[in-house]
Amino acid sequence: MLVIVDPPGDTIEPTTQQRKFLTQGKVSQKDEILQNFIQICKIFDVWCIDFMGPFPSSKGNKYILVAVDYLSKWVEAKALPTNDARVVVKFLKSLFSRFGTPKATISYRGTHFCNDQFSRVMAKYGVTHYLSTTYHPQTSEQVEVTNRGLKRILEWTVGENHVSWSDKLEDALWAFRTVFKTSVGCTPYRLVYGKACHLPLELKHKAYWALKHTNFDLKTTGDHRKLQLNELNELRDQAY
Repeated sequence: MLVIVDPPGDTIEPTTQQRKFLTQGKVSQKDEILQNFIQICKIFDVWCIDFMGPFPSSKGNKYILVAVDYLSKWVEAKALPTNDARVVVKFLKSLFSRFGTPKATISYRGTHFCNDQFSRVMAKYGVTHYLSTTYHPQTSEQVEVTNRGLKRILEWTVGENHVSWSDKLEDALWAFRTVFKTSVGCTPYRLVYGKACHLPLELKHKAYWALKHTNFDLKTTGDHRKLQLNELNELRDQAY
């Protein structure tokens, strides 16, 4: 029997459409990566990575390296002075040590992700590296949505003092992890840790204020905003 792993670790029987996709004899180049996504469905199995920036220098940092877990929408990010392969490898090693070795990473074809140093680390840990392509941009849309959200939250929390953005990054991440995500039906924090996150009062108010002004309040976003989220089911449907 074909099964798909649900985020908590339970298995569910696939839909007719999913079964057809998994059992078809030939998989086109366009759909090959989608087949892998359907088969790899546990939290922290697939990370989407990308750079944001350059931004005005903040304590010597000009870039933000962002990693988004494909299923839980959990976000990790780090302010960095450069966007080269060395900082990417160091960031990923830290990520793997805290969340376990994933089965795959997804990125654009930038030189900071497509180089010998990066490839050696992926091979060492047994991680498959997928590249976003022009015929299937949805594979990196996940991190694009997150990047836009983080940038807007930072803009609202930083205000006029743009050089302080690196100091506000952790607050922005905290806000992002504790806001409801339609695609998973709860907050990333609850999905990962199994409980609600109790924020310090000051940060809690800042988080809600920022999210309200960045269209993350579900009461004001409406169906249009919900449809823009890069959900796994949405990705499967687009294979057809």
